[in-house]
Amino acid sequence: MSKSLYERLGGGQGIARIVDDVVAGHLVNPLIQTRFQSAEDVDHLKRMACEFFAAGSGGPEKYTGKDMRAAHKGMNISEQEYIAVMDDILAALEKNNIDEATKKDVLAILYSLKGEIIRV
Repeated sequence: MSKSLYERLGGGQGIARIVDDVVAGHLVNPLIQTRFQSAEDVDHLKRMACEFFAAGSGGPEKYTGKDMRAAHKGMNISEQEYIAVMDDILAALEKNNIDEATKKDVLAILYSLKGEIIRV
């Protein structure tokens, strides 16, 4: 039997490490760093990202945050910014030795969310 995406990402602990690396990447990425440096509560952002990825990848965690459209409403996120976020996520997956098939699965999910996030 094949492992769930959640298991392939390392479960809750693996996802938490990936989210830490993603946010660290965002904070130094010139295209998006100001959005994340001005975030009121980075710990809350990380917690919501962990819940979102864990619940969305088949884990037992429940996502308690807003839906993607509501969470990003009024931010006027550009396509370029969205791609920068995706690049940081892929870099974090690479850093955490996530296999190619799993990276492609994550990328597919990210693309599926694009319409909920860009310019809403």
